[in-house]
Amino acid sequence: MKRRTLLASLAFGFTIIGCSEMPSMPAWVPGSGWTTLIDGEKGLENFNRVGDANWRAEGGAIVADKGKGGHLVTKNSYKDFQVRAEFWADHNTNSGVWIRLSDPKNITTKNSYEVNIYDARPEPKYGTGAIVDVAAVAPMPKAGGKWNVYEITAKGDQITVVLNGAKTVEAKNSQSAQGPISLQFGNHGKVPGGVIKWRKVQVKEL
Repeated sequence: MKRRTLLASLAFGFTIIGCSEMPSMPAWVPGSGWTTLIDGEKGLENFNRVGDANWRAEGGAIVADKGKGGHLVTKNSYKDFQVRAEFWADHNTNSGVWIRLSDPKNITTKNSYEVNIYDARPEPKYGTGAIVDVAAVAPMPKAGGKWNVYEITAKGDQITVVLNGAKTVEAKNSQSAQGPISLQFGNHGKVPGGVIKWRKVQVKEL
């Protein structure tokens, strides 16, 4: 009896240890209020294309690596929301998640917010993890050569950016209150765009 009790106790202890090491359930479980925009190679139909980037389904993701620049712009507009995006970028990739686009056909940092993906940006304070011209990041995190997760929350004039579980910036700004979301492939002048891959993108209205 004592041996059986000891074995049961050990088994229970291992169960507790195992549970503590299990990853937490992602926020985009079915029924949790999240709307899927991209899931692997599916989702291009949820966006309008702006620019000439060569968006395509490839290797379990939505990919672009050529063109003068372009955006995948959501067909729906969002005011208060959370967006989560899994992305893979080269070290020289110029990309980003743009939110609250006031003019989806003329996307600039003057009429929307660019949550940047750009490790090689000459001015790193507005590189990866920053909101360009709104909230600088220091030190700038690096996203190149690996899969990453952006979590962006916009509620009222408050915008919070989390990259791979760590908050990079938080800002109050009211230049744009509502609009579509865009996934960017950037190529400004002689600056190469670099490959960008989006594997899982979801949005939840607040």
